[in-house]
Amino acid sequence: MTDAATLAPHGAEDTTELLRFATAGSVDDGKSTLIGRLLFDTKTLFEDQWESVTAVSAGRGDEYTDLALLTDGLRSEREQGITIDVAYRYFATPERKFIIADTPGHIQYTRNMVTGASTADLALILVDARKGLVEQSRRHAFLCSLLRVPHMVLCVNKMDLVDYDEAVFKQIEQEFSAFATKLDVPDLTVIPVSALKGDNVVTRSENLSWFEGPSLLHHLEKVHIASDRNLVDARFPVQHVIRPHSNDNHDYRGYAGQVASGVMKPGDEVMVLPSGFTTRIAAIETADGEVEEAFPPMSVTVRLEDELDVSRGDMLCRPGNQPRVSQDVDALVCWMDESKPLRLRGKYAVKHTTADVRAIVKDVQYQLDVNTLHRDESASELRLNEIGRVTLRTTKPLLCDDYRRNRATGGFIIIDESDNRTVGAGIIV
Repeated sequence: MTDAATLAPHGAEDTTELLRFATAGSVDDGKSTLIGRLLFDTKTLFEDQWESVTAVSAGRGDEYTDLALLTDGLRSEREQGITIDVAYRYFATPERKFIIADTPGHIQYTRNMVTGASTADLALILVDARKGLVEQSRRHAFLCSLLRVPHMVLCVNKMDLVDYDEAVFKQIEQEFSAFATKLDVPDLTVIPVSALKGDNVVTRSENLSWFEGPSLLHHLEKVHIASDRNLVDARFPVQHVIRPHSNDNHDYRGYAGQVASGVMKPGDEVMVLPSGFTTRIAAIETADGEVEEAFPPMSVTVRLEDELDVSRGDMLCRPGNQPRVSQDVDALVCWMDESKPLRLRGKYAVKHTTADVRAIVKDVQYQLDVNTLHRDESASELRLNEIGRVTLRTTKPLLCDDYRRNRATGGFIIIDESDNRTVGAGIIV
């Protein structure tokens, strides 16, 4: 077994593209086993990891090495045979690097599902070929659509338990495709696999010779994600102002941060919000020196031609293409706090890009049932794992975009000021 890091030549510049994907599905659909199969078949394991899961499998009396144990990292999960938290795993092939978020299937862990999918380029939803689509399959698909995950893969797993029957696969494919038309799913691919046996996970399988599409890994390696990021709306939230204290650089002033969207180049005219002053970019710097352009998700330092009052939480944008500046924010919020619900008139801290503001809940418009899409307009609060539309009034204007257009500037988190815990996540609508 080899570690993924050995796949790249030592000292070579790493330009391999990174794909983040989240797995989801109902309980026992085989998410953890599928991820374990990907790690095992791509040889992205250490010897001690393999020895550990082999020993645990033998101790439980399993007749085979349970690959699900590679991702079920918590002791309580291993003992119960379930996944209750988001398990992040990394692996790589010569084609691409991957970060996997293995999210829970249980309805009571909706918040974990939202956390894992919020930064994903692709959502991988599993269904058991014997059971077909269930309520949780639809719920996870809706949540991924809500979070604007650009690509979705439906994996029809456990095909070995239905004798690799093409008719079973076709029925599930047609049913899910019909449901997906009600959602906003820009790219849907349906793939039959057997995670336990390895059929069509990394390599094509003779047992599924009737399937003309790619193996799962081949699709993950080839799916086009370069154009998913917003390269139109230039947004640069300022994270830190760099002012060296040495005499040699007493005139230096740089603004560090991560490009949220758009493309920025030296010479471009930019506007500083919320002040509204305009200037031009003098230079864009990285740890390796100056660059001719910056695009997401690059972390850079921007120097401006004019001395302006710019601080953390401000944003650079184009004068003719500005984000919305507003203190009243409508958002869909997923509530994550077990102890206290979100309530009308509740006061919280909000973190949006690099800005920290305080907010009060002006209105709870409705609570959304993610299974039926029914809106309960009589709701006045949101409890753990519930999703609803609320209106917040912030102490300072947010520099935001609609989440559909820009995930980076359209999302925020809600923090309980009393103990600094993250209690909610919101997407601006």
